Amino acid sequence: MTNHLVAQEHYKKYYPTHRVLSFVSRNRHYTKGQKLALEQLLPQIGVEYQLKPVEFYDIFGCDAPVVLEIGFGMGSSLIDMAKSNSKKNFLGIEVYRPGVGACLIRARAECVTNLRLICHDAVAVLETMVSSKTLDTVQLFFPDPWQKRRHNKRRIVQISFAKLVLTKLKLGGVFHIATDCKSYADHMLMVINSIYGYKNRSDNGDWIQRPAFRPYTKFEKKGEQLGHKVWDLMFERVI
Repeated sequence: MTNHLVAQEHYKKYYPTHRVLSFVSRNRHYTKGQKLALEQLLPQIGVEYQLKPVEFYDIFGCDAPVVLEIGFGMGSSLIDMAKSNSKKNFLGIEVYRPGVGACLIRARAECVTNLRLICHDAVAVLETMVSSKTLDTVQLFFPDPWQKRRHNKRRIVQISFAKLVLTKLKLGGVFHIATDCKSYADHMLMVINSIYGYKNRSDNGDWIQRPAFRPYTKFEKKGEQLGHKVWDLMFERVI
């Protein structure tokens, strides 16, 4: 059994599976290139899931602010941000393996060195691999809105998750979220506003203008063509 599978078994033992997941397993249609990247590049650029905190210096080889992105999809915007911010380190978490493969391919092709990837459940990674007060930014762009009322409980941004993120942020660190679902945006605003220790960076107490540093994704562009609006929320840890 590989170390990855051993870690999964230990996680299930200590963190029972009654937790409602914010994602579902999808059919994995890999390209040959994605499969090869997962086999050859993930051991180099990836970080294996483990049941103890990692030292960011050890995985990046330098001390720099760490930006953690949850659910990077195919990795296009994450790669763009890493390329544009060479003085920061980027850690991406994604459960969709073909997306991880696609991100690995582009990272190697464009010689991106300040990026590491974890293919695992983000909540588990935050709970077991990330020490308190070590992250400068946590990014969550276009999470699944689970719009049907009976599915709302699957939304990743709930009070317990937002509190978990808060503990991992440094003082002054930022939790940045973007969504094109207004009901989810309202839900996230209500949830995070209720948590002591966060301060909304919006002057109006709701949304911020789209930051220039957040790259457009294909998903976002397609949504805009369909008339969808996007809401950015940015909260800072102040306590």
